[in-house]
Amino acid sequence: MLDLLFPFFVGCGLLFLFLLVKGPSIWDRLLFLNLFFIFMLLTIIVYALMVEIDYLLDIAIVYALLGFIGIVFTARFIQRKGKI
Repeated sequence: MLDLLFPFFVGCGLLFLFLLVKGPSIWDRLLFLNLFFIFMLLTIIVYALMVEIDYLLDIAIVYALLGFIGIVFTARFIQRKGKI
């Protein structure tokens, strides 16, 4: 089952990466960046379960926190029109 999910998550991640570059507005690009983070997080988790390496789950938690903080700060930066 996990062998089928891994290529699906990688494919969705590549699709969202393409849409990130092509997005019509900055908010759409931010949405696709968030979706890219989520699917890469799921890819790391599925890979960790496939190869049974526990420390990859810790890396996935840190990746999720950094992705969330990055999206929030980027959204606030865009909303304030570049004023920090």
